[in-house]
Amino acid sequence: MADKLVITAALAGSWTYKDSNPNIPYAAKEFIEEAVRCREEGAAVVHIHARKPDTGEPTMEREYLAPIYEGIREKTDLLINLTTGINLKPDILSRGHGIRDFDPELASLNPGTMNFCLYNFREEEFTLDEPYLNPISLSVEFAKIMKEKRIKPEMECFDIGHVSNTSWLERKGVVERPMHFSIVFGVIGGIQFNLENLIAFKSSLPPGSTWQAIGVAGSCFPAAMAAAISGGHIRCGLEDNIYIDIAHKVKAKGSWDQVQKCVSIARMAGREPATPEEARKILNLPKRD
Repeated sequence: MADKLVITAALAGSWTYKDSNPNIPYAAKEFIEEAVRCREEGAAVVHIHARKPDTGEPTMEREYLAPIYEGIREKTDLLINLTTGINLKPDILSRGHGIRDFDPELASLNPGTMNFCLYNFREEEFTLDEPYLNPISLSVEFAKIMKEKRIKPEMECFDIGHVSNTSWLERKGVVERPMHFSIVFGVIGGIQFNLENLIAFKSSLPPGSTWQAIGVAGSCFPAAMAAAISGGHIRCGLEDNIYIDIAHKVKAKGSWDQVQKCVSIARMAGREPATPEEARKILNLPKRD
């Protein structure tokens, strides 16, 4: 199915709020409606960071995640990808809620530590400047849970060295090939997007791997275009980018708005959006009873 392209919609994340884009979901009803619309527009996967409805505070606690997860299961056939990166600390308890309490098809797995920064270009100052701590021991523990529950790890790599770290997870027997990677571009502290970096990243992946490009902010659609023409897949959504047209500062009406644009990008590259069932095969998801 080389002509098929898997589109993932990342609905909220941990760092974007309604004061940046009012269409970012907080309440379960908002998440479910957004997921339904993303499916209608061509997404096969949704990536979930839950929020507390009153404040928008990121959380993966069962009381907040359950109605989102169960509602999306009831209303759609989307594949669900849950985060293990709800915060920047090496906290196996709070970051592991999703994979311990639920049975998503995929979950993010970060195989390397990095600087994770947010910058206010208007004021010329950092608003966040912290390490995103992902020691190998933490990645191994999350991978063990995923292997036991037959959840496909999505290796979320912010730099090329993080790809090399996955060999240690394989050596420990907690992940196996073919692996699935997210190549993340545009976070300050990680690798920035250009074609040379994409080619280097792609060349470093283990044979047989599948991969998707994640472009943050202005990297979103350029990275999507590059992935579409080079055999990769695409993630978009309000977690990564609040705009549908960043050059003209036009904000997205929702993650579904960006999915619609990514479908057009895929078709310009001669590919069609994969259905969830097709994505299951393309991404080599583990078989379950």
